Order: sequence, then structure tokens, then C-alpha cells
Amino acid sequence: MNALDTTLSLLAAAVLGVVAFRMLQLPPILGYLVVGVVIGPFGLGFAEDSAVTHEMAEFGVVFLMFSIGLEFSLPKLMAMRKQVFGLGMAQVLVTILASLCSGWLASYCLPRFFQIGWEAAFALGGALAMSSTAIVSKMLTERLELESLHGRQIISILLFQDLAVVPLLILVPALATHSDNIVTTLLWAGGKAVLVLVLLLVAGQRMMRSWFKLVVKRRSQELFMLNLLLITLGAAWLTEKAGLSMALGAFVAGMLISETEYRHQVEEDIKPFRDVLLGLFFITIGMLLNLKLVAQNIWMVLFLFIGPMLLKLVLIAGLARLFGSSTSVALRTGLALAQAGEFGFVLLNQAGALNLIDPQLLQLILASMVLSMLTSPFILAKSDAIVMKFSANEWMMQSLALTQIAARTMSTRKHVIIAGFGRSGQNLARLLSEEKIDYHALDLDPDRVLEAQTAGANVSYGDAARKESLVAAGIHRAAALVITYTSTASALKILHFVHELQPDLPVIVRSHDDVDLEKLREAGATEVVPELMEGSLMLASHALVLLGVPLRRVVHRVQAARDERYESLRGFFHGASDAADSPDAMQIRLHSVTLSERASAVGKRIAELALAELEVDIHTIRRGKARHEADDTLVLQSGDVIVVRGTSEAVARAELRLLK
Repeated sequence: MNALDTTLSLLAAAVLGVVAFRMLQLPPILGYLVVGVVIGPFGLGFAEDSAVTHEMAEFGVVFLMFSIGLEFSLPKLMAMRKQVFGLGMAQVLVTILASLCSGWLASYCLPRFFQIGWEAAFALGGALAMSSTAIVSKMLTERLELESLHGRQIISILLFQDLAVVPLLILVPALATHSDNIVTTLLWAGGKAVLVLVLLLVAGQRMMRSWFKLVVKRRSQELFMLNLLLITLGAAWLTEKAGLSMALGAFVAGMLISETEYRHQVEEDIKPFRDVLLGLFFITIGMLLNLKLVAQNIWMVLFLFIGPMLLKLVLIAGLARLFGSSTSVALRTGLALAQAGEFGFVLLNQAGALNLIDPQLLQLILASMVLSMLTSPFILAKSDAIVMKFSANEWMMQSLALTQIAARTMSTRKHVIIAGFGRSGQNLARLLSEEKIDYHALDLDPDRVLEAQTAGANVSYGDAARKESLVAAGIHRAAALVITYTSTASALKILHFVHELQPDLPVIVRSHDDVDLEKLREAGATEVVPELMEGSLMLASHALVLLGVPLRRVVHRVQAARDERYESLRGFFHGASDAADSPDAMQIRLHSVTLSERASAVGKRIAELALAELEVDIHTIRRGKARHEADDTLVLQSGDVIVVRGTSEAVARAELRLLK
């Protein structure tokens, strides 16, 4: 098989695998791993485990380390230093120490199955210490838990794990030399690392900003991209020539660029290279898995799968408790980080290439790591239920939080529940206060909630995507609910609970764009506001005004564009002040018609009235205190208030047909 055949096989399998895992709402990284297993030499044999694919895959790790370097911010690191360099460092060191002890114990008690030197145990400990940044960060984002207590703790540990990869990538090759004087070997490796890092940091820090300014002034996107690749791969080449890891040089290059104003542009430009090549890396990892060997040693694989996960769970939860976390937060942190990580595969692959680990044992460990990553999303999804069973104070803490929410909203009626108190939520709350409309907000950022409460805002710590939080916030007494953050998954969950608890409650949902608009409407959203559309309308309105178009006409154009998108804005109730509207004003209006006992529409279904032929549609139907959508099968009753929408003439004709 030539290079083109191999590349096409990898691309086709990767596309199919990622599509399948996206449909299952699972991280694409798992799709890459499974694809590698299926098409690899131990699977269907469509792709060969060649040196070319491994070299290409190594570039994926290089770009991943470069991206991590971009995220390396000294101010951010200092703000989280207790968690990062305290809990994070303790987790990595204790895990490696536990691996060294376990390796010695296994070699002593089960010499037939395990013969692990301390160098191999150290490399395995480094791999075991890693957790999956890709899976965990994605799940925390989807569950809106990044700013929670356990979310911040998890991110801090992941950050130190990413930083710890750099020295581990240096130490493992040094250990593989089997030198009689290991201290000298490590000192020599460390000395070279310090020399190269000083050269890159000192010289690079002075040159990077000036060089980027020179490149940017040429105003060429192609040149900017070429320069970015040159810096990334050049730094990787320099560290490789010094006998160190290519990933180390890429990390330093990213860290240097992170201090410049071009960081965000660089991050966007490098992302396609990183994602594609990193996907190839995980495919090659999957290709290493020998399914036949795994099947023959299934019990050993399950032992290596369950044992390390339980060990990491206990270690991380125990360390979190020592650092002052509550039992529930510690358990959530341990559950989130118990699985293997991307850099664990990097270190394992490196140890295998250096012949530190027996190939057969390497296969079994690799299989167990893949299993741990496959099960991780399901464990995270069930973490709440697990914590509830094992943490006695979790019920008490959640009950206290719900009691506090209920106490603040007990006397409130006809208020607006605001889900999310970020910038959008705070702006909405400010406008509601100016209009003397009561509101109560729910947010999961404890610092934001505390500051807002101190300033007098009606906000509580709580998850709006939980049924209990909505009940405590007074959903049965509320006038409306507004979801101010752009998370379709969370919005759908909230809409499900609203439909169950208070189906007539109007719900307004903010979305990033209109991709999920119909899905949200079908779930019960009264209105969906895509922020990209609103931004484009404002941009267009300013442009038209600056080009000399009369302001009144611009307003009507924007209103017409909104009418096509927003159901609730189509038409308005006219009054005496609208009589002076110019001829080009919007003619669509709303009009309320109350059905008397003698009205001809009483006892008829909406479909029988054939209002569509009059170019009129029914906006809403009010029956007592309940509001109903227009359903062709709904039979009208005396006392119903029919809100019709259309032009003035069409509305008049419709009213005549309803009441005649």
C-alpha cells in the first residue's frame, strides 16, 4: 500500500468514525481510537503501522503542545497556584509513587505475569497520572460546570498534568539509557533542557513580538500562516537536535506567542492542523491494539482497566479532601479525572519505542486505557447520582441551596426567572428593574453570585437545568423564563422541565446562531434569539444610516427582517398614537376579539373558520387564565379571546366572520 492509499484509508475511516461518535454525542477522540482499532493491522488491515504514519502522528502531539503553550498564562497560573502547584503537583507525584510501589509489588508477588523495572514503573506512573483534557473539558462545558467548585479544581489539576508532560518527556528517555550513573544522565538531560529553554525564552522573548509585527505589516494571511508553521516546527526541530522532545520546543514556542497580542489569531489558525494531525495520532494509537491478544487476556485487561481507575479515584479524592474540599467536591473531582489521558498515550508510546515495557504488557495496558476513555463520558454523566450515594452531606448542601432560593422568591409573583447571570443576564436584569418588573436569576459561578448578591441583585447559586432549582425559583408563579447562555443541550433540558411543570410559561432562549432554532421551538421555546442574526441586523442598520437611508425606513427594514424570524414580534396592537404612521409603516397588526355567546364562531373548530383565505392567522387564544396556541382542531367557546394578526382590512374581515 502506497502513501496515497494509506492517507485515503485513514481519512475515510476518520470521517466515518467521527460522524458516528458525534451522532452518539461522544467525543471525537474516542472515534479516532476506535477507527484505529478497526482499520489497523490487528483489525481489518486497511492501514499499515508504518514509520510515515507515526512521524505524521508525532506532529499532532507537537501542535497540541503548542496549543497548550498558548494557554500558558503566568497571571492565570498565579491566581490558581494553590490548586495547580499544590493539588495538581501532589496528584502527579503521588500517582507516580503509587505506580512505583505497585510495580515492585507486582514483580515480587506475581513474577510469572509481571517483570517491571523501576524505570518502566516510573514511565507507567507518568502515563497513569494523566487524564483526558479533551473529554473532561468538553463534558464540563456541556454540563455548565466549568465555574463550579469541582470544575475549577478539575481544570487546575489538568493544567498541572499538561505542564508535567514536559519534564516527563525529558526524564523517560534519560531513564531508558540504563546508565550506571543515572544521576549524571538526568543532570545532563536537565542541563540541556535548561540551556535550550533559556536560549528560546531569552532570545525568543525579545524577538517574537518584533518579528510578528514585521510579518503582520505585510498584510498577508499566507505569510502569517507560513511564519506560524516556521516558528512551531523550528522550535520543535531545535529541541530535537538538542536530544530533547519535539513537543518541548513547540510548548515553548506557544508560550512565547501567548505573551503577544497575536495569540488568539494564532490559536484559530493553528487549530485545523492540530485537530487533524492529533486525530491521526489517536488513530495510530488505536492501530497498536491487538484485539486477538486482548481477547486472550480479557481478565487481565479488565483488571488493568478497573484497578488504575479505582486507584486514581481514591488518590485524587483523598488529596482533594486533604486540600480542604468537601466530600462531594472531592468525589466529583476524582470521578472526572479517573480515566486515562491523551498524554498518557504519548508517554506510553514513548516508553514502548524505548523498549522499557514488554510489548505484550504494553498491548494490555493500551487496551485498558482505551476502555477507560470510552467509559469516562458515561461515568461523568452519572456523577451526580454516584456522589449522592456516597456523600452524606451532598443532600444537605443541595437542600440548603434550594431552601435559600425558595426563601428569596417566596413572596414574589409574576416575576421573570433568568437562567444564567453573565453579561446578557445582568443587562436583562437591569432593564427589568428599570421597568419595575421582579426577577430572580440562577447562576453556577459562586464568585459572581456572591458579588451580585452583595450589590443587591436577586440572584442565587443554582443550576437552572435542574427541576428542583426551577421549582424553588417559583416557576409556578413566574411570568416568563429567559435562558441567557448559548447552550442548546442545557436549554433543551430546561424546556423539558418547563413543559412538565408549567407548560403555559413563555420561555425565551438565546442561541449562538439559528442552527438549532427549529429544535428549540419544537421543544417548547416561545422565542429563540440568535445573537449572530441580531448582530448582523445592527451592523446593517448602522451601515444604511451612514449611507443616507432615512432612519424611519431603516427601522422598518430591521423590523420586517425580525418579523420573518421572530413569531412573537409579527404585528403589534395599534393605538391612537399609531394613526400618524407614514404609508411605508408596517401594516401588520394584532387585534383581540372576544367571543360572545351569540358569536358565530362559538362551537366551531378553528379549521372551519377558514381565516387563512382572509390573509389572517390566529396569534394566540386566551381562555380564562390559560393561553393556547392556534390548533385547527380546537373548538372555540364563549368568552374566548382570539388574538388575530393581519393587515387592518384583513383583521376587520376576520372579526366580522368570528362575531357575525
